[in-house]
Amino acid sequence: MTIAYDLNLRHLRLLEVIAEAGSLSAAARVASISQPALTQALARLETGFSILLFHRSADGVRPTPAGKRTLQRVRRALRSIDKACSTSSKTPSVGNLAAHITMSHLRGFVALAEAHSFSRAAEIAAIAVPSLHRAVRELEKLMGTPLVEQRGRGLELTPAGIKLVRGFRLGVAELSAAIEETTDTGGYLSIGAMALSRSLLLPATLADLLQQDPKVRVDVVEGSYLELVDLLRSGKIDVLIGALRDHPGTDLLQEPLFDDRLIIIGRQGHPLAHQMAGFEDLANYPWIVARRASGLLDRWQKMFDLSGKSRPEAPIQCASVALIRGLLVRSDFLTLLSKDQVSAEIDAGTLVAIASCVPDTKRTIGAIHRRDWFPTKVQLSFLGCLRLVASQVNTPQI
Repeated sequence: MTIAYDLNLRHLRLLEVIAEAGSLSAAARVASISQPALTQALARLETGFSILLFHRSADGVRPTPAGKRTLQRVRRALRSIDKACSTSSKTPSVGNLAAHITMSHLRGFVALAEAHSFSRAAEIAAIAVPSLHRAVRELEKLMGTPLVEQRGRGLELTPAGIKLVRGFRLGVAELSAAIEETTDTGGYLSIGAMALSRSLLLPATLADLLQQDPKVRVDVVEGSYLELVDLLRSGKIDVLIGALRDHPGTDLLQEPLFDDRLIIIGRQGHPLAHQMAGFEDLANYPWIVARRASGLLDRWQKMFDLSGKSRPEAPIQCASVALIRGLLVRSDFLTLLSKDQVSAEIDAGTLVAIASCVPDTKRTIGAIHRRDWFPTKVQLSFLGCLRLVASQVNTPQI
C-alpha cells in the first residue's frame, strides 16, 4: 500500500503546473522537462493515489472530480512544507529553497524528531544511519542553521528544527489524508483524549462510528491538554476531545458540546458525607488535585481563592482517574471531578458526592481542532457521531 513517504515531492509540485497549464506539453515547457518525463511522473502519482488525476483529451487535460480534491490536499501539503522552510531558514536569500527538499529529508527528519537518536530514527525510517546523517546535514545547509543539538545522552531539536518538523508533519498528514481518500482502506482517525472524554463521551462515539464503518482505524492518544495540544498543532492527532480552554490560541477552533458540572467527591463514610460542608470543613482534609497547568487545577484553586479562604493541603497531584478513585476509597482525601468519571463507584456506594457551600463549578466539554483543518470523510463522520452522543448526554445545561 502507498504511504505518504512513497510519493515524490518534485512530482507532486508538477501537479499544480499541469492544472494551470491545461496541457502536458505546455506544463512540460513551464517545468523545463521533457513531455515523456512529465507523463511518466504523472503516471507514477496516479498509481500512488490509485486514481486518475486528470482527464486527457485532444483539447488538453483537466482534473477529474477525485483529482480536484487530491490537488487541494497536495497544495495544502506543499504550502505547509514551504512555509516551514521559509520560517525556519536563516539563509539570507531563501529563493526556491523548498524545491530542494525531498521526501527522504522529510522522512528522516520527522523520525529523528520522534526518536531523539540517529540510530533509532534510522530504524523507524528504514534507512541507513549514514544516509540519515547526510539528510540532516543537507537540511541544515539548506536552512543555514542547526536543526538538532546534543543534550545529555540524546538529541533535541533547536527552535528552527521544531518549526521545520511541525510543517513537515502537517504536510505528511495532508498527503496521508489524500491517499486515504482515494483508496478503500476504511479511513484513519487520531484522537487526543483528555480525562472526561475517556469515561463516557468517546467510548460511545467510537462504538457508533465503528458500527457505521468497521474498517475505520482509530488511534486514541491519552494525556493532558498541554501534552496533546502540541500533537494537534503538528498534525499527529486530528481532533482533541475534553474541557475547552478560555484562550486556546488563534490557530485553534473549539466546538462546545455540553456543560459538565464538577462536584466534590469522597469515600462512603467520609466525615463530611452526611452534612453540608463549609470551606473550613473542606480545608480540614487533604485533597488530590489535577497536575500543574491544567484547567481542572485552575478551577480548584479559584474555588477557594474566590471565597477568600486559604487553599487546603493538596499533597497529591494526579491525572489518572483510576488512581484517584483508588486513593479516595482508602482514605479521607477529597477531590474535584465530574460525576461521570466516578459514576460506577457512586452507583456502587463506594464513593459519594460531598454536599457543600461551594458554588457550582462547571466546565464546557467539546472538540478542539486546527483552524485550517480539512477533515476527511471518516473524520467528518466521527464529528457527526460525537455531536449526536453529546446531545444525548444526561448532564444539566447550566
